[in-house]
Amino acid sequence: QVQLVESGGGLVQAGGSLRLSCAASGRTFNTYAMGWFRQAPGKEREFVALISWNGGSTYYRDSVKGRFTISRDNAKNTVYLQMNSLKPEDTAVYFCAQNRYASGSPVRYEYEYWGQGTQVTVSS
Repeated sequence: QVQLVESGGGLVQAGGSLRLSCAASGRTFNTYAMGWFRQAPGKEREFVALISWNGGSTYYRDSVKGRFTISRDNAKNTVYLQMNSLKPEDTAVYFCAQNRYASGSPVRYEYEYWGQGTQVTVSS
């Protein structure tokens, strides 16, 4: 059974930074792409970023390009999301998820396992 545990969320002022972490256990971490999604109150869960199995490729939603950076440390079975220049519209619960493929895509159905989420709140 795969377990994903997010941490690092919190309250930050607009323009600030946060670094989210997601620790994985249960199956070979370095075989699968990993993604971050977010869900704001009353809205659908949306894709934020993904990273391929070896970190060789990354992909971001347009609204976070240049501000967020996804990375992974396969030796620590951990994926990260560095979030800079945060905006109030980034406020959401952030989820990490493990893709069923090595490269992956933003499509939700490709993600087999999900964490419980961590709250990020950006004040104006």
